[in-house]
Amino acid sequence: MNITVFGTGYVGLVTGTCLAEVGNTVTCVDIDAAKVEGLRAGKVPIFEPGLEPMVLENSRAGRLLFTTDAAAALADADIIFIAVGTPPDEDGSADLRHVLTVARTIGEHLQREALVVTKSTVPVGTADRVQAAVAEALKVRGSDIAFDVASNPEFLKEGDAVKDCMRPDRIIIGCDSARALSLLRALYAPFNRNHERIVAMDLRSAELTKYAANAMLATKISFMNEMANLAEHLGADIEKVRIGIGSDPRIGFSFIYPGAGYGGSCFPKDVQALHRTAGAHGFDARILEAVEAVNHRQKDKLHDLLRRHFGTLKGRRIALWGLAFKPNTDDMREAPARRLIEQLWADGASVAAFDPEAREEARRIYGERADLVLVDEPYAALEGADALVVVTEWKAFWSPNFRRIKSMLSAPVVIDGRNIYDPELVESAGLAYYGIGRGRSLQVTARG
Repeated sequence: MNITVFGTGYVGLVTGTCLAEVGNTVTCVDIDAAKVEGLRAGKVPIFEPGLEPMVLENSRAGRLLFTTDAAAALADADIIFIAVGTPPDEDGSADLRHVLTVARTIGEHLQREALVVTKSTVPVGTADRVQAAVAEALKVRGSDIAFDVASNPEFLKEGDAVKDCMRPDRIIIGCDSARALSLLRALYAPFNRNHERIVAMDLRSAELTKYAANAMLATKISFMNEMANLAEHLGADIEKVRIGIGSDPRIGFSFIYPGAGYGGSCFPKDVQALHRTAGAHGFDARILEAVEAVNHRQKDKLHDLLRRHFGTLKGRRIALWGLAFKPNTDDMREAPARRLIEQLWADGASVAAFDPEAREEARRIYGERADLVLVDEPYAALEGADALVVVTEWKAFWSPNFRRIKSMLSAPVVIDGRNIYDPELVESAGLAYYGIGRGRSLQVTARG
C-alpha cells in the first residue's frame, strides 16, 4: 500500500519505518525542514534501539521517504496516519491544534478516496472532530471525495518501540466502516500471522482504550510508590513485599517496581488529559487525581533522602547516574532527574551526571553552566562528589564496584532511586545506603 504518515516524531517515525519494513511505500511528512533533510541524510533524531538501521535500509530501498510537501505525499495515499504531538494545554487537557491542522491539510489536498487514521493519543471524540475538519476543507474546495476515519492508537514503549511495533501485543482498530476495517486488516496482516491480535471496536472505545491502558499502568506505579513510602514508616522492605504480591498471577510483576516516579512523554500527559476529560464531562475521577498527586510527590523523594542524610546541601556536589526517564532512551521529558537537578541547584548544590544516551539532551535543555558537569563514563561523575544518586536503572549501573565508589566519594553515601542494589552489599563496602521503601524487615526465627 501507499502510506502517508504526518509527523516524524517518536510515534510517526517508528510506525512509518516498521510499515516500510514489511514492503509498504511510506512517505513521512513533517513541517520541520531541517529534520526532514536530516532524515534524508540518514540522521535519526531520536535514540531507539534498532530504529536507525531500519530507517537507513528502508530509505536506501526507496520504501521510506521524507518530505515537507503534504500535497505530494497525499497524491497516491491509500491510508493516511496522523501521528503528530498532542502536548498538554495550559489546563492539562490534550492540545489538538496539530492534529486538527493536519486534518484540514488532508482535506485541502486529498485527491482520491482514502482512509484517515488517528495514531496520536487523543481524547475521546477526536475522530469526530477529525472527520468534521477534513469534510469542511473538502467542502470549501467543492470536492466530494469519499474518505473514512479510524482510530488506531499506538502502544509503543520507549526503548522497545521497534519490537512492540513489529510484534504487537494487540492491534486496536476503532471504526464504523467495513471498508476501513478491511483496509487496516490488510495493512496489519504481516504483523498478525502468529495469532489474531486485532481487536476491533467503535471509535470512542478505541480512543478510551489507549488512555485507560496508560492510566492503569501509571496507577500501578503510583500505588507501589505509596506502599514503598508506607513500608519505610513501618520498617518493612518493599522489595520483599513486591515479590510477595507479584507472585499472585492476578497482580503480576509488571509495573510494580517502586522508584522515583514515572516520567516520559506518555504517562504524565495522558493521566492528566484523561482526568481533565472526565472533569469536562462532569465526572470526578478521584483515582486519576490521586495517581497524579502521588507521582508528583514521589519525584521529591530523592531530594528528601539527600536532605535527610546531609541536612543542608549548599556547596555539596552530587553525582547522578541516569538522566533519561527510563533506560534505552534519551528522552528526558518529565524525567525524575530533572526535578532532582533543579532542586539541588535551588539548594546551592552542583551536579555531575552520566547517562549512556541522554547527555546531549541534557545539554540541549540546560545549556552550559558551571553547576552541571556531564561526563563520558560513570565513575568520572564521582570525582569530587559527596554522594551518588542512581536515578535511571541502566544495565551498566547494576553491578558497580562499591569499594571504588566509596574511595571516590567525599561523604560515602548511595541513594538508590530504583532499588537495584542489595543494601547489605552496599553497606559492607562502607557506604551509607538509602533506597525507596527499604526499611529493615523483621527477622523471622524458627521456633524450637
